[in-house]
Amino acid sequence: MLKVAKFGGSSMADAGQYQKVRDIIARDPARKIVVVSAAGKRFSGDHKLTDLLYLCHAHLQYGVDCGGVFDMIRGRYLEIRDALSLKLDLESDFAALREKMDRGISQDELVSRGEYFSAKLMAAFLGYEFIDSADWLRFNLDGSIDQEASYPLLRESAADKCAVIPGFYGTMPDGQIRTLTRGGSDITGALAAAALDADVYENWTDVSGILMADPRIVPEAQTIRRITYSELRELSYVGAQVLHEQTIFPVREKNIPLNIRNTNDPEHPGTLIMERFDDDDRDETFITGIAGKKDHTVITVTRSGMSSQVGEFRRILGVFEKHRVSVAYALTGIDCFSVVIEEKLLSPRRYAILAELQTDMHPDAINVSDGIAVVAVVGRKMAFRTGSSGKIFAKLGEHGINVRMISQGPEELNIIVGVKNEDYEKAIAVLYRSFVKQEVKS
Repeated sequence: MLKVAKFGGSSMADAGQYQKVRDIIARDPARKIVVVSAAGKRFSGDHKLTDLLYLCHAHLQYGVDCGGVFDMIRGRYLEIRDALSLKLDLESDFAALREKMDRGISQDELVSRGEYFSAKLMAAFLGYEFIDSADWLRFNLDGSIDQEASYPLLRESAADKCAVIPGFYGTMPDGQIRTLTRGGSDITGALAAAALDADVYENWTDVSGILMADPRIVPEAQTIRRITYSELRELSYVGAQVLHEQTIFPVREKNIPLNIRNTNDPEHPGTLIMERFDDDDRDETFITGIAGKKDHTVITVTRSGMSSQVGEFRRILGVFEKHRVSVAYALTGIDCFSVVIEEKLLSPRRYAILAELQTDMHPDAINVSDGIAVVAVVGRKMAFRTGSSGKIFAKLGEHGINVRMISQGPEELNIIVGVKNEDYEKAIAVLYRSFVKQEVKS
């Protein structure tokens, strides 16, 4: 068995965290490939090393001395090395980096050094081989990942080895270092897992998996034990802070399970993400997770006989497409058509769109409702529970929450309701406490 284990910035923050990582790796010999981020915050008010590296480059761009910031970065890594009693010459690497900075260095190359030094230290600490991502992760000219070129290179470099790989960067066709988006080490880990056909991709962070609801609204929210990639996509789309979509794609494409774990609580099983679960326990709660976003606008176009005229809904959507405004949801009635849009996207083109709808559609009325929050109840078991939507609406009604819109996906993975912004937190809490806790206890 092969596991690729990725550790985030909080897991790389100091020597104590490095020791936790070593203990986790030692517990399972299948964890042969380790991907690491740059050192993160050690405490509230501390700095992430990646942020300091960006600051360094900004200083260089404006001709401001960055010596103090550079010394902070250098000091953090030397402190970790010395606390772990490693015989690793980082001084020469930092001296060479400083010389390159004085001659001229790209932002991407400078910022990538956070992951580079983390990986060098972790490889020495574990006794693993260091494999530089610059040697295998290839970008196309347009900045997309060249999987066809990258995967064989990693397979060749990592064959039958235990290795540590820095996340977040690779190389362009001309050999220049290029970084991924923020959080790119997650993507590197997923690409490594896919390239090596890993049995499991473990993503170790500072939380014990994905929670069923926002803990700022529901402090007692439980961890989602198992979730499908489709459910994860639904929660992510509606606002849940989960993994970047690029992180999911490489492992989903190869049907590799993704396990989100907590470095600070390694015994917790975390959240397991798979394409499907054949042995689902139907006695569990039918809700997998609850998420949402505030600040949407609902625009409803009404005209008698609209539904009997071919192409009317397409014409309405065409107005939004023309103005490059994405529609989040669309709902239909007999003689009306409603669209739900994020207010921040609508705002710059709001009056132009409304004027064009009036001119093109000649409606009986156009109604605009602002300040709408969208709440999604997601769960693959909804299709097996009679009256799921009715129970949800009843509970919201019991607590005085007026539902302004309703949408249910054809795959029966979600039920989406629109409520007033001021009812958003209350709706999330009511749904969680009415269904999740009740069913787990019973």
